Amino acid sequence: MTADVAVLGAGMHPWGKWGRSFVEYGVAAARSALADAGVDWRQVGSIVGADTVRGGYPGYVAGATFAKALGWQGARVTSVYAACASGAQAVQSARAQILAGLADVVLVVGADAAPKGFFRPAGGGRPDDPDWLRFRVLGATNPTYFGLYARRRMAVHGDTLEDFAQVKVKNAAMGALNPNARYRKRVSAREVAAAPVVADPLRLLDICATSDGGAALVLSSMEFARRHGVDRPVRIRAVSTVTPRYPNTVLDLPDIATDAAPAGASTTETFRVSIARAAYEEAGIGPEDLSVAEVYDLSTALELQWYEDLALCGTGEGAKLLRDGATALGGHIPVNVSGGLASFGEAVPAQAIAQVCEITWQLRGEAGDRQVSGASVGITANQGLFGHGSAVIAVR
Repeated sequence: MTADVAVLGAGMHPWGKWGRSFVEYGVAAARSALADAGVDWRQVGSIVGADTVRGGYPGYVAGATFAKALGWQGARVTSVYAACASGAQAVQSARAQILAGLADVVLVVGADAAPKGFFRPAGGGRPDDPDWLRFRVLGATNPTYFGLYARRRMAVHGDTLEDFAQVKVKNAAMGALNPNARYRKRVSAREVAAAPVVADPLRLLDICATSDGGAALVLSSMEFARRHGVDRPVRIRAVSTVTPRYPNTVLDLPDIATDAAPAGASTTETFRVSIARAAYEEAGIGPEDLSVAEVYDLSTALELQWYEDLALCGTGEGAKLLRDGATALGGHIPVNVSGGLASFGEAVPAQAIAQVCEITWQLRGEAGDRQVSGASVGITANQGLFGHGSAVIAVR
């Protein structure tokens, strides 16, 4: 039995600040994906919703919320929350149901209506959560964390403000070509440098916004895809949702080896490296096989880190990879040709799904002016709070 599932349809509601309900965005994305797949809503055997904690109770039961809005027709329903990794967890749940024979066709939907300003802790007190403590005890919002991470890259690897600016320049150029992006304007390195400092050394244009938006996928068994007349669909080959491995209790940095480490445990790889490694191992490929990647560029510095975590280059070589043009359209491994979060902003439960949408369009050859020539293998990657890993590998 193949572990692949087919991606029959992909759809999005454009990102922005629309001031409407997340349900509206998710339903629009779902209908777009169903139309793209040529599948009627009544053919869907299951719907998986990625939750948004900002949507009140309907957001906590997003699967049922979207099912009701689309019209109850008896489908199974699942709701998933995993912070920034919610969308990939939803894809994993859908994939598992298909491979288990519980449904032939599953609709995956994520949408958000984000508040103005930086995200704050939600869901009550969590004194055992390091991210909650970062907010409450240190007063360190996400941009503060991003700034500290950027400073570390500058100190350890010699990255420069110009390197960070060039990530934004690259991604803004791609976002300008994407009709679903919120920001569709090219920027220059000079404009990035002139933007207000938010969390030293990062400027306003180095950090992603918070946004409204939605994304959806129609997944199916390979047998259903063939019956549906799709002989060579994009296929999801791997979904990594791993957690950190003890004694690596710091999610972003390798821990020093200790006598407490269990046999075979790595103390030198970061959590993000383990996310990528698990995806590669499940898919039976390596970074050298990739055609395109979509990564969570919460900040420009973080995109450079993902280059290394995905093993697109060696440790400390992310900025060089960027300078060489390898991650730009036309380079040997284009990254964030959608425009990334730099162009979209965060609509948290939708973004990991949106990454798979972009990979799907790339592998189909349907990405228009931002198309990666000959794309055949793509990876998505992000990390959610509290140890939620997320990477998806799709092939054609």
